[in-house]
Amino acid sequence: IELGDRIISVPAGSYRARSYAIEPDASSASYPLAVAAICGGAVRVEGLTERSVQGDASFCRVLERMGCEVLQDERGTIVRRTSPLRGIGVDMADISDLVPTMAVVAAFAEGTTEIHGVGFIRAKESDRIGDLCTELRKAGVGAEERPDGLVIHPGSARPATLRTHHDHRLAMAFALLGLGAGDIIVEDPDVVTKSWPGFWDAMEAMR
Repeated sequence: IELGDRIISVPAGSYRARSYAIEPDASSASYPLAVAAICGGAVRVEGLTERSVQGDASFCRVLERMGCEVLQDERGTIVRRTSPLRGIGVDMADISDLVPTMAVVAAFAEGTTEIHGVGFIRAKESDRIGDLCTELRKAGVGAEERPDGLVIHPGSARPATLRTHHDHRLAMAFALLGLGAGDIIVEDPDVVTKSWPGFWDAMEAMR
């Protein structure tokens, strides 16, 4: 391959078979790890190690700051919670897809959680600040919008039917709220097929 200012030249060749080790999707892994943080106990994600090249793999360290125990070795990542979660302040600019997940985890913490650095996620599949806060408030979660993020105040969630706003990440985050609080109905649940077609089966297995 030759790289120039305006052209990339690739000579003719042929493919040959080889094996690749593909690490787990760190964004999807955030949901089962969050289950451990919300419900207690431990969850292990095989193959997601500290050498991961994915930015979202650092989510476990955010959970660690909230009071979870994190163990990473050559086989994967374990998140365990045996004591109450605590609210934190966190810049999630580098792991912005996980803001809905974090907001739901924060709903079960003791103390306020402030998420900032993510104003740009208003232009994702949904307004992931405004729509997220609107739906969380329906369930009794104290969610306050900020220009570059949101603030989650501790409280007890109540039964509610929540809209996904056509956003797979909101749907999956609201499923976590249901696991922790119960009696949460997620409208348009099939929206999760964009990134994880088997999501609901996985959540049911973790119940």
